[in-house]
Amino acid sequence: MDYKKQEIQEYFNDRIKDILKYTSIEDILKGNYELHHEIFNNDYYIIGIYKATQWLGDQVFNVIEFIKEYEQNCFGEIYTDLTCPEKIVNMYTYIIGEEIVSDYINTL
Repeated sequence: MDYKKQEIQEYFNDRIKDILKYTSIEDILKGNYELHHEIFNNDYYIIGIYKATQWLGDQVFNVIEFIKEYEQNCFGEIYTDLTCPEKIVNMYTYIIGEEIVSDYINTL
């Protein structure tokens, strides 16, 4: 799923610039710095139910299905509260963030 992936990519690009001010590429490559966790898990991408609802727009059910499939495949059950737009957005960006970080590291 590519819903708002470019926007999430731009968020990553902004954050990586800041991170590289105090962390080296070598530390990232050695695994001494958990890039995905820092960018997509330490803080919320969207805060607030209204903003999250607006962000999801007419893709809300596709995003929910995407999260359900991901969690079912990875964990064997659904953990995200799919009744909360804020949690849906932030889990979706977490999942898309895995791909973005992986692509970034593979280009180093």
